[in-house]
Amino acid sequence: MSLFKIFIENEVNIHTFDIQINFSYIDDMLELMLKNPDFFHNIRNLKLGCIDVLLSHAKNFAPQMINLCQNLKKISLTCNSFPIYQSSLLSIDYNHSSNTLNTIILYSLNFKVITNLDKLFKQLNVLESVHIIYCILSTDFVQKIINLIKPFKLKSIFLYRNNELQFIELLQLLLQKYGDYLENFGFEVGFSSFISEEQQLLESIIKYCKNIKFLDLTVFNSRIIYPLFNLTENLKQNLNHLSIKIFAIEFSSITLQNLGQLLPLKLEYLSLTLIIKYEDFEIFLKNSQNTYIKKLLINYTSEGQDEECRDTHDIILSYIKKIYYEKEKNQIFGYY
Repeated sequence: MSLFKIFIENEVNIHTFDIQINFSYIDDMLELMLKNPDFFHNIRNLKLGCIDVLLSHAKNFAPQMINLCQNLKKISLTCNSFPIYQSSLLSIDYNHSSNTLNTIILYSLNFKVITNLDKLFKQLNVLESVHIIYCILSTDFVQKIINLIKPFKLKSIFLYRNNELQFIELLQLLLQKYGDYLENFGFEVGFSSFISEEQQLLESIIKYCKNIKFLDLTVFNSRIIYPLFNLTENLKQNLNHLSIKIFAIEFSSITLQNLGQLLPLKLEYLSLTLIIKYEDFEIFLKNSQNTYIKKLLINYTSEGQDEECRDTHDIILSYIKKIYYEKEKNQIFGYY
């Protein structure tokens, strides 16, 4: 509280402001800031979050804070309910950021009750990137995005598994329309009963999303493995971050035996969560020797007994040291 008083009294320019409305005891601090609107005027980057338990606080303070930020360039919103923010972003008073706001990050929001989406994006004139990260999406929301007339520069989309056939089909249409913008993609595939449609989804990524740099896939079905290989190979021109999670030993082995030779020449980050047999891991390391991996994270699980697990653990570490560590001193490894 005293720190914010100092900021306000000295008319400090705040360019980045990150606040989580989590507890009622910050009400006094929020009220103090809102009574001094100049505190918000120069904020360029606003990160705002709240939790369900204190939804009433968010309803009172969040819209006012957004409206007072007159020169926003980037806004990050986190909550289980988008309408808390929607009323502010759609208000006639929010036009002051329509020519400055270029980045929107939406995390863990529930879009099932969203309305007037077209109006929201229509009034933003310099929007360069939209990032949707593990939000609760409905088929209606996805359809509204597809129907937008103004370019929707979707740079990131990370999704939980979805068992609705219509949702998977709409997601394909979404990628078809906005895939050129997409750089970051994450999805859980092979869990639903619509494996053929999910295979088509991966094919749509290959066809329409040529600029993906960050790919994060969790695979639950062996029929997805080879489409995954095809996807990795086709994205290698721009791909610099790859994360794969597989929880079955039979296609963990297939992945380790085939993935190494499909990797691009350079990766900033590779994360593998697999059930590992040391002989399969040796094949992967040998096949990937031509790829410079700056950061390698191995999340190792095993179906064997404790002693067998320890032996496999030691062998895998020795392989990493022999093939990578002694070759490249500036690489970073994580193994657990």
